[in-house]
Amino acid sequence: MFREDLFAGARVLVTGGGTGLGRMMAERLLALGASVEVWGRRGEVVQATADAMNARYPGRAAARAVDIKDPEAIEAAIAAMWAEGRPATHLINNAAGNFISRTEDLSSRAFHAIADIVFHGTFQVTQALGKRWIKDGTGGAVVSIIVTWVRTGAPFVVPSAMSKAGIDAMTKSIAVEWGRHGIRLNAIAPGTIPTEGMFARLRPGENNPEERLAKANPMRRIGTPQDIGDLAAFLLSPIWINGETIALDGGGWLTGGGGFQDYLAWGDAEWEEARARIKARNEADKTKRG
Repeated sequence: MFREDLFAGARVLVTGGGTGLGRMMAERLLALGASVEVWGRRGEVVQATADAMNARYPGRAAARAVDIKDPEAIEAAIAAMWAEGRPATHLINNAAGNFISRTEDLSSRAFHAIADIVFHGTFQVTQALGKRWIKDGTGGAVVSIIVTWVRTGAPFVVPSAMSKAGIDAMTKSIAVEWGRHGIRLNAIAPGTIPTEGMFARLRPGENNPEERLAKANPMRRIGTPQDIGDLAAFLLSPIWINGETIALDGGGWLTGGGGFQDYLAWGDAEWEEARARIKARNEADKTKRG
């Protein structure tokens, strides 16, 4: 089904599209004929990504600096897409954030740092686009990136697990409400697909976690950009699937919920060391970005 013109004429908005899974999916959709607009908080990052994409697919990638925690910024950005003659026909909700922490150590600010992006931001983008699609009578398709933890829970990543569970519920609820308008919502719960900085924040100090995680997976491997790109394309294509969350992890979620149970053995010293490593990585990223 993955022919080169599958998404000819489609315009896909990808939040968090400058790096990581968002960029992987955007690049796969470009290869299948789509145009994309990538959003992110860091304008220079999303613009560099769009420039790289346009070098291969001339004129088919655009970038916009948007903080999806801000509903007014979302509305303005979507209004601009329509005004510029490039209205989105599809949406990938990928923007997110996560870090490990004992729940008793979480501050309200730390909790909101995740929830305001993943929970509030994802809904706000979905609602803003959905209103346009309903008004214009065009229909549309949404894929949201969540986690397998919505089925199992997960220790030490509670703000993310709670927020992603909310998006899972949103997917099912709005799929029923908006199906009559020709709008479908589905979600992908990916397993380990390595992205820049992921292990530094979730597995600080562990050497070569990819090898360990691959050995623990029923299929003895971790995910690839093509895995998630192909599934996103499948769900965004005009297929009669609506309100589903599909685990993309080789069956890994069946072997143990969340994947962070090993941290139950950590004491204060280990958590202090982990926080220091994560802070050092964040500072290095800021320095690298200038």
